[in-house]
Amino acid sequence: MATATASKKKIKFRPTDDRVLVDPLEGDEKTVGGIILPDSAREKPQRGVIIAAGPGKLLDSGSRGEMGVSVGDHVFYGKYAGTEVEFDTETYVVLRETDILAVVDK
Repeated sequence: MATATASKKKIKFRPTDDRVLVDPLEGDEKTVGGIILPDSAREKPQRGVIIAAGPGKLLDSGSRGEMGVSVGDHVFYGKYAGTEVEFDTETYVVLRETDILAVVDK
């Protein structure tokens, strides 16, 4: 039976089913022209690192589907996808695996 995995970040958060916990990467603080952007003007992040992953979707047959992403993957996701959660003073995004648009190859 598959179990949820967590990263080296020592977080006590275990996503269920086909959900993942993503640590969003911060957006740019400056424009190309060098203008410093305040927090309110920055774009919402669409890229992050998976720090915890659930065991996979429960299929009709009773078995678990295999996750296509894993802890440590850098991913792109939709601008308004998932749910932002605060945990231990940090802000994370909980997404379903289907909300992930792409995995960045290293």
